[in-house]
Amino acid sequence: RGFASAHECAALQRRMRELIGQWDPEKTLSPVFSTDKDQVGLQGSSDYFLDSADRVHFFLEKGAVGEDGKLRQDVPKERALNKVGHGLHVADPVFREYSQSAKVTQLVTDLGWRDPVLPQSMYIFKQPSIGGEVTSHQDSSFLYTTPRPTCLGLWLALDAATLENGCLWARPGSHAEPVRRLFVRNPAHFDAGDKAAPQMVFETVDAASEALTWEGKLPAARETPDSSAARDRGFQPIECGVGDLVVIHGQVDHLSFTNSSGKPRDTFQLHLIEGPGEGVTWSDRNWLQYPNGK
Repeated sequence: RGFASAHECAALQRRMRELIGQWDPEKTLSPVFSTDKDQVGLQGSSDYFLDSADRVHFFLEKGAVGEDGKLRQDVPKERALNKVGHGLHVADPVFREYSQSAKVTQLVTDLGWRDPVLPQSMYIFKQPSIGGEVTSHQDSSFLYTTPRPTCLGLWLALDAATLENGCLWARPGSHAEPVRRLFVRNPAHFDAGDKAAPQMVFETVDAASEALTWEGKLPAARETPDSSAARDRGFQPIECGVGDLVVIHGQVDHLSFTNSSGKPRDTFQLHLIEGPGEGVTWSDRNWLQYPNGK
């Protein structure tokens, strides 16, 4: 509780408003970001997504994009965004200051990371009334290391996160489960040269996992995904106040539902891994790769 002060959270939100003000959606074919069945089609075929490792790129909510692939004129740009990523910790001084702060470093050290590396940061919006769900997933699926998975998520609530506006849900005990699938660069596209193939694809790793039945979806009761079905599968809500931090083990199964309220639910998220000093290697198959020399 209270990992970051209200002042720190307000500063991050204020900086994001400034970045959005500087962003010209007319000059960028910003893709829709989704975690549902359309994820491979949307992110898996996007250079803008692929090239965002060390940059500040803007990703739109479903329904905010017109047939030309650009932001609809009737949607204010500050209300059209799903997230901004994935290099805020690299490219922006305000977000870099928090990401490299002494308290973040100390927390990660206290948690047992000895050579921590920070490959990814994201500012996630859960827009009032239209903020989409984030389906069941494990962070290690997207940020994989060998010979062991070492991903660690630091989920900072910039607004109060409640059942009403789409708080985080997690399944206790799932940190002990293996990684179920990996989101990787598609060898058919990058190695075989099939440019019609998607750039990224999911590969199943643990085919025996029961959780694959709801992976990339929301647990369903009858025909409708809802919180009772999530509870039946063992998920529990994690409501947060402003400045609270949720630490997420890379294999923890987590999700969030839509925001049907009139309240925002902004978060700033860091994803760390153990580094080469501990004999850990960043997978060269991961979708996120830094340009040569970085």
